[in-house]
Amino acid sequence: MASLVRHLTFDCADPWALATFWTGITGGSLGEGDEPGDDEVEVVWDGGVNLLFIRVPEGKSAKNRLHLDLQPHDRTRDEEVERAVAFGATVLDDRHNADGTGWVVLADPEGNEFCVVRSTAERVSHP
Repeated sequence: MASLVRHLTFDCADPWALATFWTGITGGSLGEGDEPGDDEVEVVWDGGVNLLFIRVPEGKSAKNRLHLDLQPHDRTRDEEVERAVAFGATVLDDRHNADGTGWVVLADPEGNEFCVVRSTAERVSHP
């Protein structure tokens, strides 16, 4: 049998704060027993790959080699970008195209890049 991906792991300065940001963005839940000040905090979903945030002493020094692409379910790409910014994300690059395709590159509060792509409804209406 092949291995399963259990976590996508983020090194960070404040696992609790970053996990809390990502629960707001994704609708996941904090791991059972996780508390502020913990060195490891998990964001969990039923049946999905969980996110794990681990405290490290050094700060982020380069662009991520791996990032998350988020596709909104019940709102547009632009509405999801606004929501992410309200949670504390920063827009790094707007890669919208004139035909409606494209994505937006953001950073979480510790500088980890992620993208927001078009929703399914937007893909159907503007393939």
